[in-house]
Amino acid sequence: MRRISLKLKLTLMYTFFMLLLTCAALAILFSLSSREVLTSTQAKLERRVQESVEDISVRSEALRVDSDFYSVAGDVYLSLYDTNMYFLYGRLPHGFSQQPEFSDGEMRTIRDGNREWYVYDMAVAVSDTQTVYVRGVTSITDAEESFAVTVRFALILLPVMVLAIAFIGYRFTRRTLLPVRKITRTVREIRADADLSRRIGITEGDEKERDEIYVLAATFDDMLSELEEVFRREQQFTSDASHELRTPVSVILAQCGMLLSDDTLTKDQREQIGLIERKAKGMSDMISQLLFLSRADQGRQPIHREWLNISELTEMTAEEQQILADADGRGIRVKTKISPELYAKVDETLYIRLLVNLLSNAVRYSRDGGIVEVELYAEPAFAGENGDAEERRSGDADGAGNGSGDVRRAGDVKQADVVCGSVTDHGTGMSEETLLHIWERFYRADSSRTDSGHSGLGLSMVRWIVRAHGGSVTAESREGEGSRFVFRLPVDGGESGENEKNENF
Repeated sequence: MRRISLKLKLTLMYTFFMLLLTCAALAILFSLSSREVLTSTQAKLERRVQESVEDISVRSEALRVDSDFYSVAGDVYLSLYDTNMYFLYGRLPHGFSQQPEFSDGEMRTIRDGNREWYVYDMAVAVSDTQTVYVRGVTSITDAEESFAVTVRFALILLPVMVLAIAFIGYRFTRRTLLPVRKITRTVREIRADADLSRRIGITEGDEKERDEIYVLAATFDDMLSELEEVFRREQQFTSDASHELRTPVSVILAQCGMLLSDDTLTKDQREQIGLIERKAKGMSDMISQLLFLSRADQGRQPIHREWLNISELTEMTAEEQQILADADGRGIRVKTKISPELYAKVDETLYIRLLVNLLSNAVRYSRDGGIVEVELYAEPAFAGENGDAEERRSGDADGAGNGSGDVRRAGDVKQADVVCGSVTDHGTGMSEETLLHIWERFYRADSSRTDSGHSGLGLSMVRWIVRAHGGSVTAESREGEGSRFVFRLPVDGGESGENEKNENF
């Protein structure tokens, strides 16, 4: 299940609590307002009846009422009665058909059918001998319905308000977490290209305006500066140490060569000097690899791209490795399946080193009498990493193809976009845990993979070479079944892509 982002979590939490607070406030407000509406209706009825007394007068011993008495103000209907409950003047609301007894100064609630009414009576002495009653009637139901309309309107506005709260909360949270997004993006960029010189750079401004996230960003930038300095010193140390070690190792090799040319040495002495020479050669190779990676780390490793027939380069490198494998006496065969006339813009020295590292590893970890398979073919750039290689190859099993279709030649505008190569052995293989670390420098899984001459730097060089050419390299392996390394190189050498620059690892 997809994880909910922190931004969404904060937005939902903010919206929930704001909605809870709003609903609680509305519930209290509606409860109080309902009582206030009824109280206000009663006060309005009582006030209107009391004010209507001014509209009643006696002229020439005849009872007279002003026209204002007939008006309906505030939904209050007024009517005038004598003491015998005989209707004299005024108006009665539609739907009010009852005629309750008079109750001077008392507010009463009368139900008439489905409606409820407030009735308020007041006795008025218009003369010494004549008394009349003013009755005010107003609808409780109408007042409640008016309040219900307000409630319904509020409930209609509530979803709109929730959406507005959610939108405002989202915008506020997004703006608040913007520095976190920038921190995350910077970290991903650093992981992608291993460029420790990058900084988050959001700490500018007034010191008082910086919050905890800005402090975190500043701390992160300081940590990156320290890490960059540590790695710079480590790279410098590796470079200096490698340079300093080259001279004594060269002297050791030269002296070993001179000693082995002496015919007076015994067999045991020759074996001992030969062992020293082999170890010194191993040290020399390791120093060369360290110098290579050190220059790559510092962006000083030159790449000279040129259009080359990499089919021929691959075939020649495989033949050389076959000669070395024959000299080893283990009976390992290097079998090729190479599409002819594949051209690409690559650095010849680096491409050969790429193949040598992969092939030497495959030979080293193959079983005696085993087979190492080398393949090279072309494919479109959009082909997937896990596509069927058999359907994309241009040559047959012995490498004899017609060179048409996807095969690319220098200057041919109908060429393929990517050249793919693979090296497969059927040896000891690797576990899933080991497969996660094979690109790390000096990594060696166990004692079965720590034979002499193996420094653990070869695959790191392979990855750098492939990426420096704008390509990719993958590995798959099963314990006891063998390993397969697949590299993909853009035909233009990666000069038009983002991977043109030397990357640090």
